[in-house]
Amino acid sequence: MHRSPIASLTVLFVALSAMSAWAQSNPATPKTGQPSGTVAPAQSPVPPAPPAPQAAPKTEILDSSATSGALVTDGHDPILDPAPVPRTTTTLVGGTISGVDRMRNRLTVHVFGGGHWKVNFDERTHIFHNGAETTQLALKKGERVYVDTQLDTDQHAIFARNIRVGVVELPADADGQITDVDLKHNEVTLRDVINSVPVRFAVDQGTRISNGQTPSALKDIRPGTLVHVRFAAGQPNRGLAREIDIIAAPGSNFTFAGRVTFLDIRRGILAVQNSVDDKNYEIHFSPNTTADRASLVIGTEVRVVATFEGSRYSAQSVNVIRPEAENR
Repeated sequence: MHRSPIASLTVLFVALSAMSAWAQSNPATPKTGQPSGTVAPAQSPVPPAPPAPQAAPKTEILDSSATSGALVTDGHDPILDPAPVPRTTTTLVGGTISGVDRMRNRLTVHVFGGGHWKVNFDERTHIFHNGAETTQLALKKGERVYVDTQLDTDQHAIFARNIRVGVVELPADADGQITDVDLKHNEVTLRDVINSVPVRFAVDQGTRISNGQTPSALKDIRPGTLVHVRFAAGQPNRGLAREIDIIAAPGSNFTFAGRVTFLDIRRGILAVQNSVDDKNYEIHFSPNTTADRASLVIGTEVRVVATFEGSRYSAQSVNVIRPEAENR
């Protein structure tokens, strides 16, 4: 039986429509490119990423240069540490303790020769009892005491740098320059050359005063005189001088001979190691009026005639000693 072309096309169209409807209603049908009869595997869920670890706390130490307005100090804490010791002149005072105020940290001293001084002390003060350092409990009324005092300008009071109680061994000798002579009371004040502490002492008829080999008297000692003093044993505050040797009085002339150990031509200062007493003396001189200035160098042997002016030696002449002159 022969069909017409139109009938054949109609049958083909119906068949294709049926196949299309069946494919849409069947979701398990594999996509093109997959084997027939297989089902695509289900995808496993992706686990969420773990949270990033938090950074550990960090402590940073900054120096003073990293902070604005930082306080720069020399190691002294202005709040917790005591104030620095005053830089004023130290004066040695001797006497007996007439009172101790531990609430105000104040000491009352009956000074040898009369008068009472109120002296403050604190943790900066060094206290010694019989030569051993101790505490303020050693300060008792009636004790003999020696105090290195300073003027505290901030507190407008007298401050004790060192306090010595009990048996005190003071130096038997002193070298220094006379600052005051009281002929009415036979008292002399000396500025110690070692620690610049003023020392007041008395002179009596038994005190030996000499200028070299020449006997002298108290009236021959003037302010500015350099002396060596030996004190009587057991005297309070170095109270009595047994011997006074005058080393140099203002206006006296001296001759120094020895080797030049220091030279400053610009300032006009030289130092000579004196061969007589093996001491070093600083002498001011005028380079423009010095003979053999070109030969004046460190190590040169010289002979200098100088005048002591109270505060320094001033050269009247400076002569270079030549080796050939010594051999003649």
